[in-house]
Amino acid sequence: MQLTFMPRELLEYSLFPQFYDHSCPKAKEIVKSIVAQAVAKETRMAASLVRLHFHDCFVKGCDASVLLDNSSSIVSEKGSNPNRNSLRGFEVVDQIKTALEAACPGTVSCADILALAARDSTVLVGGPSWDVPLGRRDSLGASIQGSNNDIPAPNNTLPTIITKFKRQGLDVVDVVALSGGHTIGMSRCTSFRQRLYNQTGNGMADSTLDVSFVSQLRQGCPRSGGDNNLFPLDFVTSTKFDNFYYKNILAGKGLLSSDEVLLTKSAKTAALVKAYAADVNLFFQHFAQSMVKMGNISPLTGSQGEIRKNCRRLNNNH
Repeated sequence: MQLTFMPRELLEYSLFPQFYDHSCPKAKEIVKSIVAQAVAKETRMAASLVRLHFHDCFVKGCDASVLLDNSSSIVSEKGSNPNRNSLRGFEVVDQIKTALEAACPGTVSCADILALAARDSTVLVGGPSWDVPLGRRDSLGASIQGSNNDIPAPNNTLPTIITKFKRQGLDVVDVVALSGGHTIGMSRCTSFRQRLYNQTGNGMADSTLDVSFVSQLRQGCPRSGGDNNLFPLDFVTSTKFDNFYYKNILAGKGLLSSDEVLLTKSAKTAALVKAYAADVNLFFQHFAQSMVKMGNISPLTGSQGEIRKNCRRLNNNH
């Protein structure tokens, strides 16, 4: 009764942090404890879970479409160029889902699990916290085309990256702040090899890269082979969420082309890189705000979609 002052439409369709307070009061606690176990076992998992949420939201909105496996009716997004051999953390999500189904069957969506796990992961490795708006529902389909086309790629130009963000309702501040997620995690040789050997088609390394950094990277990322060799996105503090990502870019030691162009291709993004390098609190504040904004991309709410019992398949697909 106490909610009568809220318009019914709002109640039904907006996301809010207290969404499960009555229907599954332990939901946040359950997610947090399983994420904590996974990150304690392997710190890199924190970055993987943040990325999973990002790759979900940029395709059809934050609807857990990225978690669906191939089936007779679904071509999984897991096979797309940005995700194949690269996206990870699915088993952790399965574990969380199993625990939540035991506690409150059919209540907590896989999309909300991804949003909570991304926040908990960030906090566990030293990053900021934020209240996660909840109430998303799960998609009834996937889009491998969307996954191939809509997720920003490491070799995209800055205008392309900005356009891909803008299509999702995200602005230039969101581009630079969310790129800071690269303060943790690893990248494969195949994602930046062209910068080491042939950035502009003249057989030379990217001139914006620090020369000693180039020779260091070449040792583990040869001209051919070693595609899946892993490198820290932030080589100074790769397991800690901080602002060294931005300091590295200023030193010509941003790993991906999509990192470096933030400094070299636009005065507006360069100003933000410098601001975040100088002030970790500003970065944390903007990152948290941008994560909430990203989590609000076209969620399914009310009676749309479903609450999957198993995040990998639709409820009617056994």
